[in-house]
This record gives sequence, C-alpha cells and structure tokens, in this order.
Amino acid sequence: MRLHRIISALAGVIIPAFLAAPAPAPAQTNQTPTVENKMPSDIDPQSGFRLPLPKREDLDEAGKRAYDRTSTSGKSIVGLRGPGGIALYSTKTVELRNAFGEYLRFEVFDPKVREVAILAVAREMDSQFEWAAHEPQALKEGVTQDVIDVIKHRNSTQGLDETYAAIIELGRQTFGDHKVTSECFARVKKLFPPQKLVELVMLMGNYAATAALLTAFDMQVPGGKPLLPVP
Repeated sequence: MRLHRIISALAGVIIPAFLAAPAPAPAQTNQTPTVENKMPSDIDPQSGFRLPLPKREDLDEAGKRAYDRTSTSGKSIVGLRGPGGIALYSTKTVELRNAFGEYLRFEVFDPKVREVAILAVAREMDSQFEWAAHEPQALKEGVTQDVIDVIKHRNSTQGLDETYAAIIELGRQTFGDHKVTSECFARVKKLFPPQKLVELVMLMGNYAATAALLTAFDMQVPGGKPLLPVP
C-alpha cells in the first residue's frame, strides 16, 4: 500500500509537468531556398522576367530571325530565357544590337580578356544573371579561379597578370567609382592600341546596358548557378 501511495504521488507531479511542457521545436535544416522558390509574383514563369516571352508568330521578320538566332545558333549562352528574350520587344534594334555585340565579343579580343572584362562589369553592376552566365564561361575559356575570385570578392589585383589587373581596375573605376583616374587610363593605354581601347570600353558598356535590362525586368537567375555576394 505504501508503494502504491508513492507511485500515485509521483504520477501526480510528473504527468501534469509533462503535459505542460512546450512541444519540441521543429528540426532546423541547412537547406537554402533556391532562386526558383523566391520568384516574385510579377515574373512570368515561362520567360523568367516581368513580361511574357513574345510568340514567334507574332514577330516581324527581323524579330523571327532574332528569335531563331537566339534559340538555335549557339551565340547566346542562355537562349531566350535571358536578355535575348527581353530584346525581342524591340525588333527595330535587335539585329543592330546583336551585330554590335557579336563583333565586340567574338572578333576583337582574346576570349580570356573578353570574359575578364565582362565579369568586371557584372561585378560592379551586381548583375547576378550576367555573373551566373559568364563565370562558367570564363572558366571554360581558361580564366583561372583565382582571377575570378579577385573580381567576385573585390580583392586586390596586385600579383595578377597585368592585362587582367588593368581591365579589372578600369571596370571598377568606370562602373563603380564613375571616374577613371589618369593613372588607370595610362595603364590600359599601354596594353591596348587606341582602337582596341575604345572597343574594350564599348564591350564593357554593352554588358552594362545588358545589366540594366536584366535589372529593370528582374530577369531571374536559374537555380544552381554561381551567385555574386551582394548585401
């Protein structure tokens, strides 16, 4: 009887305390939401930006040519789900813009130099989409990861190949500081003759213009791509 009274007394304390205890918190995971999970409500799911992708049959002849070129030629890294899709809304400029961009991208500069210049612009414009497209492209062309990381993290260019360092500093001053010092200009002028120097800035400016399109229309970055560290 005495044992029975002890057990009953303990039960009277333990059971109410157990019932009053808060439920355990759900287990925490380290899973980071993907870009796709955070897609804003004004984004068209097919185009990936704030307007629907134009239908090929609704385009004029210039637009149809641009549509086919962007989707099948291999000139575009990302195809229609990118700036090429946005540009279809301006069929009067799309072919001129494509010719201008292809000349600067494919006919003037060594691929490694070109990709370093593009990444320098993408970094200063905080253009996640351009970076996601061109970091893998730069690696494919032979730009080393240490050079890419200097651009990505805005580290010192000291010790880099002089051409890469000069281009990165030019990008930082042109698009970040909005002022190019005489020293910076003299540095790149030693490396490129006047025509190439002008066309280098044109190349960089063309990708800055593309970054503006991507920003205004909130072009979504495909999931799983490398992203820039931004605040």
